[in-house]
Amino acid sequence: MNNFPWLTIIVLLPVSAGLIIPVFPIKGNNLIRWYTLGVCLLEFLLIIYVFCYHFKSDNQFIQLKEDYNWINFFDFHRRLGIDGFSIGLILLTGSITTLATLAAWPVTRNPRLFYFLMLAMYSGQIGLFTSQDILLFFFMWELELIPVYLLLCIWGGKRRLYAATKFILYTAGGSIFILMGAFSMGFYGSNQLTLDLQTLSNKSYPIELEIILYLGFFIAYAVKLPIFPLHTWLPDTHGEAHYSTCMLLAGILLKMGGYGIIRINMELLPNAHSIFAPWIVIIGAMQIVYAALTSFGQRNLKRRIAYSSVSHMGFVLIGIGSMTDSGLNGAILQMISHGLIGAALSSSAGTSYDRTRTLFLDQMGGTAIYMPKIFTMFSSFSLASLALPGMSGFLAEFSVFLGIIISNKYSFNFKILVTMIEAIGIILTPIYLLSMLRQMFYGYKVSKFFIFSNIDAGPRELFISICSIFPVIGIGIYPNSVLYLWNSKVNFLLSKFLS
Repeated sequence: MNNFPWLTIIVLLPVSAGLIIPVFPIKGNNLIRWYTLGVCLLEFLLIIYVFCYHFKSDNQFIQLKEDYNWINFFDFHRRLGIDGFSIGLILLTGSITTLATLAAWPVTRNPRLFYFLMLAMYSGQIGLFTSQDILLFFFMWELELIPVYLLLCIWGGKRRLYAATKFILYTAGGSIFILMGAFSMGFYGSNQLTLDLQTLSNKSYPIELEIILYLGFFIAYAVKLPIFPLHTWLPDTHGEAHYSTCMLLAGILLKMGGYGIIRINMELLPNAHSIFAPWIVIIGAMQIVYAALTSFGQRNLKRRIAYSSVSHMGFVLIGIGSMTDSGLNGAILQMISHGLIGAALSSSAGTSYDRTRTLFLDQMGGTAIYMPKIFTMFSSFSLASLALPGMSGFLAEFSVFLGIIISNKYSFNFKILVTMIEAIGIILTPIYLLSMLRQMFYGYKVSKFFIFSNIDAGPRELFISICSIFPVIGIGIYPNSVLYLWNSKVNFLLSKFLS
């Protein structure tokens, strides 16, 4: 047992380093950028080191446990620990935040606050994925909202205040259910408050209470994932946020919802999950088709990418609802895969906006001749997003497909229906993505807003794309490179449903 507090250091390093940023000179933009990038890289390397030397993938229990008494008044502990579910998302957070910091290079307005908020988000996200206490989980969930709100309010587009208010109302409104559920579970069956996730997973509740708790938690995660019809904050937020913030939104923030459903709903409330699983599958299948159709109707490039994210999250829901190892493995792989692809698409959208100064697809056209590198980047990530074989998206969606087909829980007719709806979604995805590429890059009409100096992608933007495409292709060709991380944990969790 390693007693060194690795996780505490990983959680606190970014925000602690961020507190030094106000000391930097106001004019030292470049210094702040390099400092923040250095902190993000150091944190990422530290995560990789801990993962390589202190994490054992074949152990399905919580590892690197830390337990510190925080508030004596009601026995609130800072419990940290990682397992197969969290390690993949922690590595994803590290890589995407580092790339988002690099993507934020053009930001010149109040950079000290901007980069501090990026680092505060980093800490909040890692803190959420390492929490082993349900109140700490809630605390980190809320902590995440403040930096996103400020990043939207200050560095957003024309309708940024509307988008930021909508974002905070939806997500903070949903979070109340986590707090209520946490205390209900903590106090149930004893006068002593128990908030430790491990203790709570061994508690059993009357089925009526379990259903109420499950629904409460599910609403909170449905807002974040997002699940239709609680998804409307995402296109507005995506449409107005700076593209480095969009990378964090698409890459990590949405995954917190999926992680919450697996970590809280599936692990702590298995009986209710068995009851709701068919409904989750149905919602997921409908969401894939609905969001794909809506995406096709969007004129704004960022909003189209946002709806494609909503559509892809439908696969995560189907995988979680299938309750088979193939389905759940596919759901987690889809979260990681979409994190990389969604962030890369957001970055590419920002890169092209910097050149064309417009986000409206009908004002673009014919830009492939002038921006061949951006065209190549955008095309590659669009193909990855539509689940081209050999890329990570294909494997994740195929696993989810397989998961629902081999599930013993559902009737043959139900499986056929869900598979057909999924297939329609898979046909619609290339339609909206390829039409987006056609409108942006093909044809003869060149945007009147075009800035002709320094037109194609620079080394920084190419570096971001290359760092995103390598893991996408790597996972697509050799999925075991990541699947082994959570495989034993998935089998352990599903054994609860079989017993």
